[in-house]
Amino acid sequence: MSGETGDKQLLHLVFGGELKSLKDVQFKNLEELDIVGIFPNYQAALTAWRGKAQQTVDNAEMRYFIVHMHRLLDPESA
Repeated sequence: MSGETGDKQLLHLVFGGELKSLKDVQFKNLEELDIVGIFPNYQAALTAWRGKAQQTVDNAEMRYFIVHMHRLLDPESA
């Protein structure tokens, strides 16, 4: 794990859901959002994002996102 070896944690959240429209980021049902997880670095988040995006490739309205939580937690260092 990144935090156990002394490396700085750059937390990333991966989540997704079905959009109301392809023109905007408005979800059909917030209660059905898929929270994939929180990851210690961008590479791990990207791997998780790719996996979920590939699983839902047949649903054009399903989208997954990576949120850079470390930027929200410490905006001055971003």
